[in-house]
Amino acid sequence: MAILFGGLYGFQTFKAMMIRKAIGAMANPPQTVSTVVAANAPWQPSLSAVGSLRAVNGADLALQVAGIVQSIQFSSGDSVAAGQPLLSLVATDDIAKLHSLQATAENYAIVLKRDEEQIKFNAVSQATVDSDKANLKNAQALVEQQKAVVEQKTLKAPFAGRLGIRAVDLGQYLSAGTSIVTLQSLDPIFVDFYLPQQALASISINQDIAISVDSFPTERFTGQITAINAKVDSSSRNVQVRATLRNGEARLLPGMFAKVEIAVGKPDQVVTVPLTAIVSNSYGDLVYLVDNVHDGQGTARQMFVKTRPPKGDRVAVTEGIKPGETVVIAGQLKLRNGSPVKIDNTHVPVAEAAPNIVDQ
Repeated sequence: MAILFGGLYGFQTFKAMMIRKAIGAMANPPQTVSTVVAANAPWQPSLSAVGSLRAVNGADLALQVAGIVQSIQFSSGDSVAAGQPLLSLVATDDIAKLHSLQATAENYAIVLKRDEEQIKFNAVSQATVDSDKANLKNAQALVEQQKAVVEQKTLKAPFAGRLGIRAVDLGQYLSAGTSIVTLQSLDPIFVDFYLPQQALASISINQDIAISVDSFPTERFTGQITAINAKVDSSSRNVQVRATLRNGEARLLPGMFAKVEIAVGKPDQVVTVPLTAIVSNSYGDLVYLVDNVHDGQGTARQMFVKTRPPKGDRVAVTEGIKPGETVVIAGQLKLRNGSPVKIDNTHVPVAEAAPNIVDQ
């Protein structure tokens, strides 16, 4: 019996020891992470901003007078030349009145010519000739005034550009000032944006800029700064800047949101890492380094860093990381100082300063 109880006690002791060993092994299992090796790379300092595209000339076209639409001489989306007729209102009465006034002016011209001949023979007085001249000038002025009224019944393009979608139809009655169609001059095109006042020392007229828009995420459009506002906004302490870009294919449209980047200074060599390596908390930005790497395993070490504004998927680190150190870029969620890690770089995406976004 004693042997039986002794064996049972020994088995339970061995079992408890194995359980404690298993729990100890499971208490701090290695966390699987992805890593990169930090390296120096050229880094172009730049200023970033967001802006809006604006036409060099843009207007919602309307007529100064009311009337019924008689003819529409454009289609939505047409490119038009300056001065090209676009729409006419019914002007029958106005044209008839113009013809009447022209006839009156012609009659006064005939009377004046006749009286100028007769005054040579003292058949009429100088006062009569002077009255004839005044009547003719008044009639001619009325003709010009009526011509202006007739011309106001025709809408012409004030500048060359591309039309939007027309908002009126044949036979429709238009009140004065009713918007008919928008006209936008698209090449070149402006981008307006704001920079903090301290950036004024870094920008100048004719300085190159580049923009990107959501409509064409894989492309960059370049231009030059053409205007810097003469004052700084007193509430935001920002200054408005305008750049001009070529837009021959008219892919950029007024009102588009744009991300603006301005290269300033000369490129320098700094340590760069993927943006996903940076972990932010209430104390600042930090990364996890992997020390004592051997056979794909190592120990995590927390390190606070100082960075520059990111470019695309990468960020420049000015303090905290040295070239050649192994940096965790995925799997940081459960890491602590001293955590054992297992490195798996099977599926690590390429981080680029100017990434190309491709829809799948």
